[in-house]
Amino acid sequence: MRLSTSLIPIAALALAGAAPAPSTYSEADFARVAKLDAHVHANRDAPEFLAIARKDGFELLSINVDYPDFPPLPTQAAIAYKMHAADPKRFHFATTFSMDGFGGKDWTTQAMRQVDAGFAHGAVAVKVWKNIGMIAKDTAGKRVLLDDPRFDAIMAHIQARGVPLIAHQGEPKNCWLPLDQMTTDNDRTYFSEHPEYYMYRHPEEPRYEQLMAVRDRFVARHPKLAFDGAHMASLEWSVDELASFLDRYPNAVVDLAARMSQVQVQSNANHAKVRSFFIKYQDRLMYGTDLTDSPPDPKARAQNPPATGNFTKEADDAWRSDWRYLATPLPQHIAAIKAEAPGLALPRAVIDKIYYANARRFFHLKG
Repeated sequence: MRLSTSLIPIAALALAGAAPAPSTYSEADFARVAKLDAHVHANRDAPEFLAIARKDGFELLSINVDYPDFPPLPTQAAIAYKMHAADPKRFHFATTFSMDGFGGKDWTTQAMRQVDAGFAHGAVAVKVWKNIGMIAKDTAGKRVLLDDPRFDAIMAHIQARGVPLIAHQGEPKNCWLPLDQMTTDNDRTYFSEHPEYYMYRHPEEPRYEQLMAVRDRFVARHPKLAFDGAHMASLEWSVDELASFLDRYPNAVVDLAARMSQVQVQSNANHAKVRSFFIKYQDRLMYGTDLTDSPPDPKARAQNPPATGNFTKEADDAWRSDWRYLATPLPQHIAAIKAEAPGLALPRAVIDKIYYANARRFFHLKG
């Protein structure tokens, strides 16, 4: 006897005819999914950065940094204030302070005044850079490390405002290796053109392990300060080491800026382990690139990511390459490692956190 279709529950018919929702995104999803690049540098008063961000579905967190290859700090600040005012829902920024005069009696007051000016214009974080530990000296000529107690007052001030700290401490581990032992070409190029930061050439300076220990002491010393370890907290060479860092310090997150090629070296060696790391720590990772839009300079040295002179294309290419790697299973050739790198195909829910929700939450973004 044939059963009438009217006896079959409508819900069952709908379920039978509906295709299951895909578990991962595709390349075609790239522009429509909400994303936030939590580590860029807008160093030019120009519309291109925001224009490509709108087109590709990105919000931006531009980071002011005490870096001599960038425009002076007041210029960076003025650009950030203007771009944030023009599009406050898409353009966010982090302020910073100068290390000039560190150790002098007025330094702390000046640093607080600098970060307060940033807060008054909408800054959502404060950045400290690798010059602390690798370049900066105090007024007595002594190298300054991040766990120096003379930073305590400014860190307490930042914490009291409820604002996170973004810390670039150390460098990729490649920085302490000979060029022919480095794992990525982008590191070879950058350190070849920035010998002052190439620690293999400076054995008198702190070792990688020392700088990581200093950073860890700092994070332990400020357990209530929200801490963003920029560039995978300089533990880009080992997801195991990075997992250990995140386990030890619950107040810490990390961004992925300018370290994707080091991750791809690891996933080519053990794809399952790297994918599992991203899934396990999905609430502690924030997407970032280190894309830098600086004024044209024929004498400019190599940056990471590399600058080609066509910033809009650089940004679009970098964002799409990272999306292909993180969100899809598709392989692509990665020039920095001279190899094909299959994608991680992270679940949609994981991508949504790493690319957007984690940064929105960590930096207390509204709107």
